[in-house]
Amino acid sequence: MTNIFAVILAAGQGTRMKSKLYKVLHPVCGKPMVEHVVENIQTLNVNRIVTVVGHGADKVKDQLGDKSEYVLQEEQLGTAHAVIQAEAILGSLEGTTLVVCGDTPLIRPETMKALYEHHQNQKAKATILTAVADNPTGYGRVIRGANGQVEQIVEQKDASPEQQLVNEINTGTYCFDNKALFEALKLVKNENAQGEYYLPDVIEILQQQGEIVSAYTCSNFDETLGVNDRVALAQAEEIMRARINEKHMRNGVTIINPSTTSISADAVIGSDTVIKPGVMIEGKTIIGSDCIIGPNTTIVNSQIGDRSIVQNSVATDSVVGEDTAVGPFAHLRPDSQLGNHVKIGNFVEVKKSTLGNDTKVSHLSYIGDAEVGNNVNIGCGSITVNYDGKNKFKTVIEDNVFVGCNSNLVAPVKLGAGSFIAAGSTITKEVPEDALAIARSRQENKLDYAKKLNSK
Repeated sequence: MTNIFAVILAAGQGTRMKSKLYKVLHPVCGKPMVEHVVENIQTLNVNRIVTVVGHGADKVKDQLGDKSEYVLQEEQLGTAHAVIQAEAILGSLEGTTLVVCGDTPLIRPETMKALYEHHQNQKAKATILTAVADNPTGYGRVIRGANGQVEQIVEQKDASPEQQLVNEINTGTYCFDNKALFEALKLVKNENAQGEYYLPDVIEILQQQGEIVSAYTCSNFDETLGVNDRVALAQAEEIMRARINEKHMRNGVTIINPSTTSISADAVIGSDTVIKPGVMIEGKTIIGSDCIIGPNTTIVNSQIGDRSIVQNSVATDSVVGEDTAVGPFAHLRPDSQLGNHVKIGNFVEVKKSTLGNDTKVSHLSYIGDAEVGNNVNIGCGSITVNYDGKNKFKTVIEDNVFVGCNSNLVAPVKLGAGSFIAAGSTITKEVPEDALAIARSRQENKLDYAKKLNSK
């Protein structure tokens, strides 16, 4: 089988983004553009991926890790100059090389595969992925001869008025015979309006050498969108969001209003789950079957068990068990772990705590740095006092404890199994099993005193 290689062009600074963040690291549906590109290419079982980096090189390497090898383009002298930086790694190898821009996250793996297969079937030395644009302004034009074969690609700034009328555009994605590519790159000149070495010039060089140059036209122009500014970034986000939502809906997820629902590319959602309007599901979130999520809920890198409900709430880096209800207006901060049949009610915040099965924290409470057992009831307005201004301390609440309303549990403290905390108590010492703890001032009534106050 022919070796397959890939070169990803990711060295441009992206000045039109007007951002401190390196262009190809801008996220689309929660994942950097260049990572979308790499993962799409990986589906072709490529032998080697080489990413050409420049500005922000270390950050790109940190993001992609060992998914790619890297070469540095120190000066931004054009796309041909960028690709030739990979010669030391790929130049001597037999095979086919895909060249893809790191700012084209929407090209589907199926399209890349079709491009590759077309290239092989045509026995071409080069194959261009083209598309038909309603408004081709800004794109290189694909110029064909009388026989329909590709003769050259002309950049917008170098195109004649007649050539600018052509609406078949170069998407910037190619297949090349690897050795032919690197031989032709040595012949590319920079005699153009920008003074740069253009990769599309390789097409004309190979055509003049009598080699077969082919083109595969992508059926959907949207796939080929290159992201060069914030407007295009928003367009890419919208297109990919719709694509992701459609995938989940076809897999049995109900999305009430897809236009207000944002789901990350890595999220997994079970069948018969209902996603209500205003939901954002980010990162590597896993949601089970038969859940109800939303409305107006954000879930980040969390797991939600089957048949659970999360409404009008935020959950980050947390685990929610099965048949559990969260919200409305609850906040699960990182490292929160809820068991099965748990109830987290309105205006409850949980942070770095585990709550056992059948436990309820129904409203207006804070549970932080706590280990809470099974079948515990925590009354309204109760909090774990976990911070003394310098250090965090742990609260342990064993099984079957009842915590009355407006109780302060001052950590470090332990409530034994089956114990009962009277409402309004501030607990600073361990409570034994099955004990009643009352820690509040005794009520004193001063008869007729209110009359004196009111008469003043």
